[in-house]
Amino acid sequence: MSTTEKELRHDVALANRIIERFGLATGFGHASARVPGTNTFYISTRRSPGFADENDLLLIDNDGKVLSGNGQPNSEFWIHARIYAARPEVNGVVHAHPLACVSLTQIGQPHRVVHNMGGAFLDGVPEYERIGLIRSRELGDEVAQSLSTRPAVMMRGHGITTAFSNVRAATVAACFLEESAELQMRMLAAAGGDASKIRAFTREEAELVRDQTGPDAAARGRAWEYYAAVAAARPIGG
Repeated sequence: MSTTEKELRHDVALANRIIERFGLATGFGHASARVPGTNTFYISTRRSPGFADENDLLLIDNDGKVLSGNGQPNSEFWIHARIYAARPEVNGVVHAHPLACVSLTQIGQPHRVVHNMGGAFLDGVPEYERIGLIRSRELGDEVAQSLSTRPAVMMRGHGITTAFSNVRAATVAACFLEESAELQMRMLAAAGGDASKIRAFTREEAELVRDQTGPDAAARGRAWEYYAAVAAARPIGG
């Protein structure tokens, strides 16, 4: 195994632990990374993401075939497989179940850019409306179609999926999206449920903060460093 693949496996395991430690996932949720230049990706086994181990990952191809590793993949690996098949520029995918994002889908509110870290989603976050788990190739293709060329999709009553240039950026984006949704929920509550009172960023403002604080840049600097440090220090379920 090359040093690069060892680093990739390390990042996948750490990404899984981050989404659990930060409350985006509990017993369920998963992060993956494409092996550069291939149609294969590393993903955790069928356990809580909080237990992810770089030495216990599976290598799966875009058709759902397990190529190496021990154990069973989580049942929604098709989300990852079919996004990678549809989006060759995507090298990292995160699927999680953050509560504020789920809440937005269930009150019929679209995501809005309301703070700096939300700028990455200025083109909107589409919604996948079908209820239930994504346990088939066909449903994975549906999610990929709903995502289209966007960086994230909200899944009604279910969770979110982010897709970026690498797994670090996809992980940071998932954290940013939940933070953004939580702020939006607080604003809605403060406004008595009147969404028109929310002072969302204009497109020009969102473009400015996207360039300054977007997940791709943040994943190379202090955001990933912070999330990784907290994940290392905080116990599972903490």
